[in-house]
Amino acid sequence: MAYTITLPTEDRNKIVYTLQNAEPACLKTAAFSARRAYSAAHVVADPLSPVPPVLGGKVDWEATLSYRHHLWQLGFGVAEAMDTAQRGMGLTWEAAKQLIAYSAKDAKAVGGDIASGVGTDHLSDKEIYGLDAIISAYEQQMEFVEAQGSRVILMASRALAKAARSRDDYRSVYSRLLRQVKEPVILHWLGDMFDPNLAGYWGDRSIDGAMDVCLEIIHEHKHKIDGIKLSLLDKSKEVAMRSLLPQQVRMYTGDDFHYPELIAGENGFYSDALLGIFDAIAPAAAEAFQALDRGDLETYNRILAPTVPLARHIFEAPTYAYKTGIVFMAYLNGHQNHFRMIGGAEGARSAVHLAKLFMLADQAGLLVEPERAIKRMVLTLEAAGISQEVRV
Repeated sequence: MAYTITLPTEDRNKIVYTLQNAEPACLKTAAFSARRAYSAAHVVADPLSPVPPVLGGKVDWEATLSYRHHLWQLGFGVAEAMDTAQRGMGLTWEAAKQLIAYSAKDAKAVGGDIASGVGTDHLSDKEIYGLDAIISAYEQQMEFVEAQGSRVILMASRALAKAARSRDDYRSVYSRLLRQVKEPVILHWLGDMFDPNLAGYWGDRSIDGAMDVCLEIIHEHKHKIDGIKLSLLDKSKEVAMRSLLPQQVRMYTGDDFHYPELIAGENGFYSDALLGIFDAIAPAAAEAFQALDRGDLETYNRILAPTVPLARHIFEAPTYAYKTGIVFMAYLNGHQNHFRMIGGAEGARSAVHLAKLFMLADQAGLLVEPERAIKRMVLTLEAAGISQEVRV
């Protein structure tokens, strides 16, 4: 059965698009072992909450947790309360505490892997804090996350980026934190394309200089570090850095542009993964990882290759708006019954952007039920004043 829809284009015209994958094959359960893979996961807003979205809104806990079970069933670990969950961009620390507690409890019940974000986001962005106050803020969140039985992801701190005056300030903060963690943590280096407030992180405006500082910290505290998630969208920098890591420290790629080749690896080096794009492409990624387990690189590449244009589109500038595309994919695929986001972030992308996302998702075989997806795409377009008849 062929489904056809009229979609807007960037030049203000329209095209008639016929879906290419009327019956895509999408896994519901999977398991893999060749790579460790975490999916950063989005939160589902409560559309009936009386709290205005611009004030944060409320979370639909049932739908949010259901999506985590979907990811665990596909073999992924869940990277909880990260930027994909709009942490610091709609999701407050108080809401993040609830999210982490609920997810950690469910993870324990089903044997799912979970690692949760620890940061300083309960501090005000309008103030400048001393290093001791920043360390104390990190410690408060770290204590809470460890008490839930979750692994810690030590997130980059806006407060530290604002307060630090030298490389030594970063060494001081991270050294104090790493000396007291109970289990090895995942460090998180988030580039300023994801959060402009993190420019110059590690005390150096150049990537190479910042990498030197980060590597010094990792080598000094290697027994307290499981790995580092690198989100710079620069393949060459990740390849260079992972070759310089201590043997037992993992590189978790956060590169939503080049993930297939970085995960596949070369010359004995490869990246594990902690990616926001996995939220949107989880069934395809799980099938690709199963192929990698078999040593079938051809199938691995065949499955992931068409997901890359989709990922590049979702994460296009302004990159921090990628969460809108992630949630839209969940809406198209029936993981939530509305396209609303906390903070009103559903408005961060245009109807034209979402129309192209729809086409690319179809071409990657990621629209689980095409009839439902096309109906929801029509509703989105009609809300933007683009009415039409759907031809089947």
